[in-house]
Amino acid sequence: MSTNTFDLSEPEVTASDLLVLDDPHFGPETVAVVTGAASGIGQATSVALAANGLSVVGADIDEDGLDETVDLADDVDASGTIHPVPTDLTDDGDVETMIDTAADHGELRYVANIAGMQHIASIPEFPMEKYDLLLDIMLRAPFLTAKFAMPHIRETDDGVGAIANMSSVHGHYATQDKPAYITAKHGLNGLTKSIAAEGEGMLRGFSVSVGYVLTPLMVNQIEDTAEERGISEQEVVEDVMLGQARTKEMMTPVEVANLFVFGFSRHGKHLNGGDLLWDGGYTTTYE
Repeated sequence: MSTNTFDLSEPEVTASDLLVLDDPHFGPETVAVVTGAASGIGQATSVALAANGLSVVGADIDEDGLDETVDLADDVDASGTIHPVPTDLTDDGDVETMIDTAADHGELRYVANIAGMQHIASIPEFPMEKYDLLLDIMLRAPFLTAKFAMPHIRETDDGVGAIANMSSVHGHYATQDKPAYITAKHGLNGLTKSIAAEGEGMLRGFSVSVGYVLTPLMVNQIEDTAEERGISEQEVVEDVMLGQARTKEMMTPVEVANLFVFGFSRHGKHLNGGDLLWDGGYTTTYE
């Protein structure tokens, strides 16, 4: 085993980390919805889109975390604005209100379905209440969000927009003890293609698939996996998470956020129904 040690603290987001692009739709009149906006990838994506001048509706059940996201956007001098909207994605009324609120702030063009959770257990041991909750948050809510958002995007002057779903390497293949997560991610890939099929080329659907990202959710997953498999947290990182990857470091949330920025921009206009697979060779190379 390697003698490397991994810093499991979430990296700070600075202005220099953010991808800022020139795009005719990147301005304060354009609204983007980001779910899971209180931490991790959702927080970084909210800040990255605000740095590109957009009005961002940041949705999450964690109100304190949403306040931190607003503060972070201020810290990097984002030219756009983040509007925190406390949202329970398991509540249909909350999801509809989230989209209605977004439409009230300008032209709703972009949605980033990022909110997620994890539970580590084998299929025979998997609690069904955890399965139901995970699928509600990670598959049903993105479907419902798309259902409510697509009419608003179509009502803009040119109908241009995109709905992006946070998939994963686990949307491409399976590992043990994550059956609900893997099911959700594979389902999200199908939803992405369905959005593209109905978008008439103007309203795009795409997904983002990455390997292991250093987020609070990931730190918890490392602890759970270590307990489930009876190995150390260091062994989880080195052997389970990065063992097959060619890039021997975890991605940062802002690196993932920049993929959403690119995908939403004019540079991503041919990305429709496809997947931005940024996984360090994890799913495409083998020893």
